[in-house]
Amino acid sequence: MDNISQVVSVNTRIMHGSPCFAGTRVPVQTLIDHLETGHTVDDFLEGFPTVTRQQAFAFLELAAEHLAEGVSS
Repeated sequence: MDNISQVVSVNTRIMHGSPCFAGTRVPVQTLIDHLETGHTVDDFLEGFPTVTRQQAFAFLELAAEHLAEGVSS
């Protein structure tokens, strides 16, 4: 996905402004929580079918890029 707005949206009227996967009410933190507890991306996607595989992996790529930028600064 070329644009972060296709991956994540923040709207104060949706989930109290928590960053969510675009077009859903699923907070991105939910994916992080699933991964931290040993679940897979597939497990997450099964439980949250409104999130696409492409969105989930694009989010992880964006997070990794952001982390790498922060470490190299």
